[in-house]
Amino acid sequence: MMKWRDSGEVRWLDADLGPARAAFTTRLGGVSAEPFDTLNLGLLTGDDRDTVKANRERACAAIGVESANVLSGHQVHGAELQLRDAQARPNGFSKPGAELSEADGQLTGTPGLAPLVLVADCLPVALASPRTVGMLHCGWRGLATGIVQRGVAASGATRAAIGPGIGPCCYEVGEEVLSAFQHLGSGIADGRMLDLSEVARWLLAEAGVDEVEVAGLCTSCNPDLFYSHRRDGGRTGRQAGLAWLRA
Repeated sequence: MMKWRDSGEVRWLDADLGPARAAFTTRLGGVSAEPFDTLNLGLLTGDDRDTVKANRERACAAIGVESANVLSGHQVHGAELQLRDAQARPNGFSKPGAELSEADGQLTGTPGLAPLVLVADCLPVALASPRTVGMLHCGWRGLATGIVQRGVAASGATRAAIGPGIGPCCYEVGEEVLSAFQHLGSGIADGRMLDLSEVARWLLAEAGVDEVEVAGLCTSCNPDLFYSHRRDGGRTGRQAGLAWLRA
């Protein structure tokens, strides 16, 4: 079961993945002003770059991860993955503004390195095997184009954790989106209200990952804890999901 952790004003959800751990941040404990208040970790939001950098350092210090060890990419709602065994140089997370390659999933087999994705309604999905850890950015497009299947195949994952994302209470979608997942059968939608976490859970199970923990928290319903792109009309911050192998 995921547990709430606090360090100072920074708060996050912690997931035990056996050989790995994952953390899902909230919006609490940073220095950003409205509408990005307060722990905004996203640079491409309109927030001040130095403020975002300070927030990233705060989050990493609280969780216990070196910011220079964070692996991230330029997310484009696709299914591309990056597998890396060394620090990114230059590092677009610890030094905001450095160029990032397009990728919606980060993987590593090196203890200490921490794959990370940024989200504000999409799901952060952590993957873990005894030798590899990963973090996937899972919006409906990425899920529909195979990011889960590719991530599991590349990592050999046996366990997963699905972090907070927009829930079926708030995620009304059109026929294009519903049709992308109709092969999964019943239980993933109630009318036009899509359960994105259930879609991810089904896809993980199909890929052979049965040990899956789900946060079950809606980002749109919890403005005190999470940023939400849909709720806030696009002008909002980003929380993160990150994971790392135990040393």
